[in-house]
Amino acid sequence: MPELPEVETVRRALACRLVGRLIRAVRVFPGPLRTPVSEAALAAAVTGRRILSVRRRAKYLVVELEGRQALLLHLGMTGHFQVGPPSAAREKHTRVEWQLDRGLAWRYADPRGFGQVRVCTLAAAGALPDALAGLGPEPLEGAFSGATLATAGQGRRCAVKALILDQAVVAGVGNIYASEACFRAGVRPWRAAAALKRRDWERLAAAIRAVLEEAVACGGTTISDFRDVDGRTGRFDVRLQVYGRDGEPCQLCGDRIRRRVIAGRSSFYCPHCQK
Repeated sequence: MPELPEVETVRRALACRLVGRLIRAVRVFPGPLRTPVSEAALAAAVTGRRILSVRRRAKYLVVELEGRQALLLHLGMTGHFQVGPPSAAREKHTRVEWQLDRGLAWRYADPRGFGQVRVCTLAAAGALPDALAGLGPEPLEGAFSGATLATAGQGRRCAVKALILDQAVVAGVGNIYASEACFRAGVRPWRAAAALKRRDWERLAAAIRAVLEEAVACGGTTISDFRDVDGRTGRFDVRLQVYGRDGEPCQLCGDRIRRRVIAGRSSFYCPHCQK
């Protein structure tokens, strides 16, 4: 599933192409999505409205329109967007198409159908949808720190990796970057959160921020399906130090990278570097 760097990559591309455009019409095509989409309801909410901004919160995109309306979008496992001329060939798995002014079409395709397209009314211009109220701090913003994680982990017996995957604790971190951050911080991912010291949390917060910033600069990570609005894959996969590398030598010490299941997710670590 796309994580913060992938969604941020898509957000930047969409913002360049969509902000200021007028939505003239909407089409919804057959096929599943996590939340069923009614063409009539979607068209009534967005047709004739201009796109004001494209923002990201955790792994969600919020496309704000005139009149305090917004589209709340989630890529699911395999969702992706295209922006181009309406005459371009429509992908087989296109679920929604927004027809814009200046001869543009904005399409959302999703082969597996786990994505989400929802209409929300915002409490005020520039606000976020109420559906996102329970999310934790953004790890690339100033409110996130080692103290934030230490407070969340106080008295918690869950694995530290499970804690940082909790979107109510830190927003946008998924399995790939949680594994990479634990490696950089030298923390074993199954260690009980309550057992970490303040210095451990500080190292982990710094590692989360660093790995996410680097991944955003690389356009995200493509393991199987992710591609950006222009169809390009992410380039951070060549920088992964542990994720998906079980059995390979650690790039720092040469020991064998190992895999362990934590909270139902594959976790990758170096037994020498993460003590």
